[in-house]
Amino acid sequence: MDRNVVKVLLAAWERPDFRAGLRHLIDLDEVTSLLAALAVDDHDDEVRRRAMELLRSALETAEIRAAVLLLVETDDIRHSLAAAISDNLADRPGLASSIRSALDDPAVRAEIRDALESQGMRTLVWKAAEDEFRGRRLTLVREATVLLLRHRPARRLVWALKRHGVLRELRSRPAVI
Repeated sequence: MDRNVVKVLLAAWERPDFRAGLRHLIDLDEVTSLLAALAVDDHDDEVRRRAMELLRSALETAEIRAAVLLLVETDDIRHSLAAAISDNLADRPGLASSIRSALDDPAVRAEIRDALESQGMRTLVWKAAEDEFRGRRLTLVREATVLLLRHRPARRLVWALKRHGVLRELRSRPAVI
């Protein structure tokens, strides 16, 4: 897991109101130790696997999804997340800029919330995360196409991302430096 994303997660975790809201849903000590382990550069595959299991649980729990999405509504967390994305996409500044623009748009954040209420979308997100974790190339084109055809929230999210140029930037080739 990227070090910058871990920093964002740690910043969110340090919010007492966020932890208090999740206290009855998850083991706070386990999450704290997991975040500390992820913050170290030399974490092993077991730590990454535990993180993936926790993320999957969070994705499937409505209360945790809502809490995380509320965090994205806070400016400092959203800006930290956008900075982490920009750092990871240093070779693709146009894509980083379009993602930042989309994250700053309240309408896009509302579409993300709506789309994540769809089981199909959550399944697709999870498959993408698993592929990334395993170092595989994303092979979800068919599933994404079916999802777009069947789920209105997914289509609305795609249009919202298109308005910010995210799709155009995803299709463009990275600059060779």
